[in-house]
Amino acid sequence: MAKIWGDADKGAHATFTKFDPGQDSGMHTHTNDVLDRRVEGRIFVQGRAGEKRVAAGDFLRVPGGHKHWSGGDAKEGALFYEESSGKFDLIR
Repeated sequence: MAKIWGDADKGAHATFTKFDPGQDSGMHTHTNDVLDRRVEGRIFVQGRAGEKRVAAGDFLRVPGGHKHWSGGDAKEGALFYEESSGKFDLIR
């Protein structure tokens, strides 16, 4: 994660975040809503509604408390802009 503004450990923030090829974050939730805009590559998100592939230019909102899995494409990985009104956490 590369900081754009704020502090992801303390509160509202925005970062550029990179998923390496094949990266797997496992099933988890976040306390706060997370807003993502894919810059390059693809990620996969799995939640109650099924799997979704998110490509460059796509926007994704993950509501706080929504259990999901996310990971980078096996070949491309992903780079994305991520923003939240609260601190970043990963609750397994």
